[in-house]
Amino acid sequence: MTQHVNEFIQQGLRVLDIERAGIDDITPSINQDFAQACELMLNCRGRVVVTGMGKSGHIGNKIAATLASTGTPAFFMHPGEASHGDLGMITATDVVLAMSNSGETSEVISIVPVIKRLGVTLISMTGNPQSTLARAADVHINVAVQTEACPLGLAPTASTTAALVMGDALAVALLHARGFTADDFALSHPGGSLGRRLLLRVSDIMHEGERLPKVRHDAIIKDALLEISRKGLGMTAVVDDNDVLLGIFTDGDLRRILDQQVDVHTTSIASVMTARCITAKPEMLAAEALKLMEDKKINGLVVVNKQQCPVGAFNMHDLLRAGVI
Repeated sequence: MTQHVNEFIQQGLRVLDIERAGIDDITPSINQDFAQACELMLNCRGRVVVTGMGKSGHIGNKIAATLASTGTPAFFMHPGEASHGDLGMITATDVVLAMSNSGETSEVISIVPVIKRLGVTLISMTGNPQSTLARAADVHINVAVQTEACPLGLAPTASTTAALVMGDALAVALLHARGFTADDFALSHPGGSLGRRLLLRVSDIMHEGERLPKVRHDAIIKDALLEISRKGLGMTAVVDDNDVLLGIFTDGDLRRILDQQVDVHTTSIASVMTARCITAKPEMLAAEALKLMEDKKINGLVVVNKQQCPVGAFNMHDLLRAGVI
């Protein structure tokens, strides 16, 4: 294997250079045709139906998935199956995005007359503006590249990268036009860690009510330690007579005062607590709270309402259990 290392690296770098150049080749295609295609998909009352054969089909499948997850209803239709009944999935309110590098793929061309007869808007994405598919479309997006990364010029490489990038450009342009938000994205991705990170709020994971560690400002350190032990969060909130948060006392604070030989039986918690502590709001995203804790290098947060009264608390273990970390 050692004798091929340099060759592997050189070939890998060559491919990246060619595919990077392919993206440069399609940059001029972000033009009025691109904008018109976006308008047609944005105003579509149905769904965007993406179709393509072979490698173009694989890219089309991914583009359809990206559109669907970013606010544009879309699905992929295999052109080979379309002629055997799947064309029934297309309605007059849909928009078809047909992909073919040559623009002459027979399976795709064969369904164009039916698409036209249904009165469905057709957008084509090809590498040949003079092709049959390009000329039949209402709007054509040119994704022609000068060179394929495959040295034989046979395997679609730079051309499929260009088509994929153009599909991403369409999806993101539409996302922006729709005002699509992270919350919208989370609603279509409720499963897995991504959904948890985007959907979970601090209010979903915090300890509240009787589980909230809290002591009054005139309590002695011993009482605070008992509260920390009972609630198991490694900290306690310290409040005034009106239940407004004054500060926080943590395991770290305990180690500090023990080094100072403070008497835990007589010293008030208010004299050793950390005042003006970092807090969270119930509506804050759990992922935001995690970043705040990482930035401030702290292991827990007290959650306060608009009146600055503690309503909850949580620590890193709660974020871990919730799948946010």
